[in-house]
Amino acid sequence: MIRYGPPERVYVENDWYDGPREGIADINGVPHRFKSLFDDDEGRYLDTFLVWPVDKQVLELEIEQWGIFVEWNVLYRSGKAATETHPGHGGRNARWDELEALLDQSRTAVPVQAKRAVAQLVAIHREMQYGPSGPSYMLSWKLLD
Repeated sequence: MIRYGPPERVYVENDWYDGPREGIADINGVPHRFKSLFDDDEGRYLDTFLVWPVDKQVLELEIEQWGIFVEWNVLYRSGKAATETHPGHGGRNARWDELEALLDQSRTAVPVQAKRAVAQLVAIHREMQYGPSGPSYMLSWKLLD
């Protein structure tokens, strides 16, 4: 049986497919980027993540972009914005696009010191699925390396 740590904050969810796949969350109280591993042969995401610490500047930029998404999502959920207006489609929000360029390297380059981990989702019951403080869940982590 896997023993997970306590539930910790998720700042940003960059990707979700049958669960969180990429984002930034605390691990032992320190902000880390997490990326779910993908099995090309099986064509599915694995339950194992690569995790590594992010610096304060990256965290601040990610939180700023998350805020843009949250504002859009409120409009989308209320029926005032269509899916195609999502800022991630490019050309919809100049600051989003600028942040995307600034964050690209941090999101794609996995450092050699990245560790493997597994996570357990802990739901936060609240009105908004995506709020300024993050998505409506926390993650409990177990480092494997």
